[in-house]
Amino acid sequence: MTTVNATAHPVPPPPPRGDTYRLALPNTAAAPKVAREFVSSLLGINRHTLLVEDARLCVTEIVTNAHRHTATPFIRVHVTVDRKRVTVCVADDEPWALPATASVPVPASGADSYGGVGGRGLLLVESLAWAWGAVVHGGCVPRHKVVWFTLAEPSLLEAA
Repeated sequence: MTTVNATAHPVPPPPPRGDTYRLALPNTAAAPKVAREFVSSLLGINRHTLLVEDARLCVTEIVTNAHRHTATPFIRVHVTVDRKRVTVCVADDEPWALPATASVPVPASGADSYGGVGGRGLLLVESLAWAWGAVVHGGCVPRHKVVWFTLAEPSLLEAA
């Protein structure tokens, strides 16, 4: 297993406790919206209303990356929610398409090949998440990768 951690607080996905939820999405243009609504609903039900907007932005970015940069048939979203934090894992079947914040080329115009501004989404995830990273599963024959992020309620982390 190859792990890429991009924060000072690496946390293996998902945390060992909490409620877990899973969603498998076809790799279509609608996948980011469905994932965003799924995570929003879970956080609202679990009373993590302070994390909803950050979670919506982060899951949208990671699912959009899986949709745009892989040919995986399904994008899998795994959410673990506990009293202090939420961890969202997004899995696809292209293990060597690892995310990077610094190596994404952005044309001088700021437009990416899809006509929008690109190359900055993982910087957004890095700035909002308490921790985030990527893990390749499968050993010598990698099968899939998981890009994950953890958001935490600031007041609850300070009390711990």
